[in-house]
Amino acid sequence: MSNQFHPHTAPDRPGRPPHIADTADVDSLARIGDGALIWHLAQVREHARVGAGCILGRGSYIGPGVILGENCKVQNYALVYEPAVLEDGVFIGPAAVLTNDMFPRAITADGKRKDADDWDAVGVTIRTGASIGARAVCIAPVTIGAWALIAAGAVVTSDVPDYALVVGVPARRIGWVGRAGVPLERVGDELFRCPSTGEEYHEHNGVLTAVLPASGAPARFRSAENVPELRIPSEARR
Repeated sequence: MSNQFHPHTAPDRPGRPPHIADTADVDSLARIGDGALIWHLAQVREHARVGAGCILGRGSYIGPGVILGENCKVQNYALVYEPAVLEDGVFIGPAAVLTNDMFPRAITADGKRKDADDWDAVGVTIRTGASIGARAVCIAPVTIGAWALIAAGAVVTSDVPDYALVVGVPARRIGWVGRAGVPLERVGDELFRCPSTGEEYHEHNGVLTAVLPASGAPARFRSAENVPELRIPSEARR
């Protein structure tokens, strides 16, 4: 993409330059994809990569080196700490948190303030199409499977399989959802159907797979490594 930002070009179409609100804080070393929308008070740290078509809501935080694929939505005041990786089409609800410190302390055992070299950041990985509900917390290191749905307020402390519907503290699976996000209905011993799309899914040994996946499903993590670098001059903001 071009490094020139065109403030009068419609920002909400793929292939268009990104829109960055004047109060957003986007580091000059971050990479922002075509058509991304970065709203007021959002912060994108150095070396983060935000894929084409992503939306970062008011007050959201994207940590250093965090990777977002295409068409992700990070809602208002959500916090995505490094080194998290979000594949294509991931939804992060309002005020949700992806943590990165397994043993958080402000100081070391001898009472000194902890610095970056005093702990090892660990990240959350979220696969294609998964959704994290409002105020949910994902405790790193966990992996959220493709198209899984984490209910609002849940606290995820272990890996979540593809298509799983999980709720509670700690989060537990209570069912399955399809790619539309709607809970699946059981129609056989190991067969489930989406009441919204009609897609069918097969469960075996706690693993759900699509029987006849619809065409056009986004390729898993096809884009985040290819987000072009965009250095944003001050006159590009509005």
